[in-house]
Amino acid sequence: MRIVAGRNKGRILLTPDDRATRPSADRLRESVFNILANRGLPQAAVVLDVFAGTGAMGLEAFSRGAARVVLIEKEVPAQRLIAENIKRVRGEAECKLVGRDAIRPGAPPPGFAADLVFLDPPYGKGLNEAALAALDAAGWLAPAALVVAEHEHREEPAWPAGFTVEDRRRYGKGAITVLGRD
Repeated sequence: MRIVAGRNKGRILLTPDDRATRPSADRLRESVFNILANRGLPQAAVVLDVFAGTGAMGLEAFSRGAARVVLIEKEVPAQRLIAENIKRVRGEAECKLVGRDAIRPGAPPPGFAADLVFLDPPYGKGLNEAALAALDAAGWLAPAALVVAEHEHREEPAWPAGFTVEDRRRYGKGAITVLGRD
């Protein structure tokens, strides 16, 4: 797996040896960032990558000009990968790993409010909805935050109140839903 574009284009990211983590494919990431480019993102954005896995989405955003990235991951083996991948893209100053459960995120780092949120939990467990509601309630999201959620294409998540589907696209067995604030 590699960074697709930006200042770290072509940089190889570490991936897990097991099947517990399902990294977003290069092609899917490129498609997502093409959608975001039409909105001027992630340039100068504050980004939150939830269920970060390898950190690929957040680190791709960093490579493409995000000002600050926080990556939330509760699994320790994935945290190790993310920490190493942050070093690989030389993002130690701008990228922060938070080892927490996204369903119980606690308070965000001081001064942090995400403009752009990536959600990519294990499929079929209702975690997108639960995490988004918890993060919003805890103050992790900026008032005009844009959310990009990956899920199984047959899933029809019941998004929390206050969010509206702006776009939805299918990619193989997965789908991407883009949500904005009401």
